[in-house]
Amino acid sequence: MLRVHFTARDLTRTRVADGADPLWETVLSLHSLRECRADPALASWRQHAVRHGPGPLRTLLPLVPKHGYFPDFLTPFAALDGVEPGLEAVMSTPRSRLRTELTLLSGHRALPGWVRGIGEGEPAALRHLARSLRTYHHLAIAPSWPRIAGRVGADRALRAHALGQSGAEAMLRTFGPVMRWRPPVLEVDYPVERELFLQGRGLVLVPSYFCRDEPVALVDDALPPVLVYPAAGTGSPAAATSRTATAEGPRFRFSGSEALRDVPSLIGARAAARTAGRRR
Repeated sequence: MLRVHFTARDLTRTRVADGADPLWETVLSLHSLRECRADPALASWRQHAVRHGPGPLRTLLPLVPKHGYFPDFLTPFAALDGVEPGLEAVMSTPRSRLRTELTLLSGHRALPGWVRGIGEGEPAALRHLARSLRTYHHLAIAPSWPRIAGRVGADRALRAHALGQSGAEAMLRTFGPVMRWRPPVLEVDYPVERELFLQGRGLVLVPSYFCRDEPVALVDDALPPVLVYPAAGTGSPAAATSRTATAEGPRFRFSGSEALRDVPSLIGARAAARTAGRRR
């Protein structure tokens, strides 16, 4: 369980994001891409995503495991303002953060050698990462953006109505059953025990189409506090990969060209002949 500790100031500074976050949706979609789910909308989307995005996937899948931790720098706060501000923030991540977060990732899984360039902050490696995120978003996410934005917008309207009518505490009571408001703590279903103290910074709640079971928080408590949660109406299928540094359960290894090995098995008729296991 994640326990988010609020002060009176935190309640006044807590809000729901203005809309879907393009980089959170991009990264979390990589989990849904590798799941065997009966959801017809996701099945159709997987076919499109894998058909059009194999190049970027070779870069992105090793950085976003099927289960467990993935680096915070892939989902910067600036992405709330759009894809390009988010990608600029990715490329501007301090080298110390890149190295720290990739070292943490490497403690859970084997990484291909080219990841070292990202960890060293090499401009060419960061440009390649940003290009992969942009291309995958453009090919696999943007065509579905009306549906994503519609689902997220409907959820946001629900929360904003509660906030405007009765205040932050009333809004925090609308998130059951995965989140429970027990003043002054928000209890969140989470795969490990963790405490997050907001300390007057407030909390940005981000509804997400591709966050499917459990809410997701950044691992680094020093970053602006963000909690991503399944937008109301999102089918429960895809389990959320918890971004946490400890005790995260089973994980799968994908390196280099192997990163695509289990993706085709989810597509169309091939799914009947080849099955794969699954993640966040």
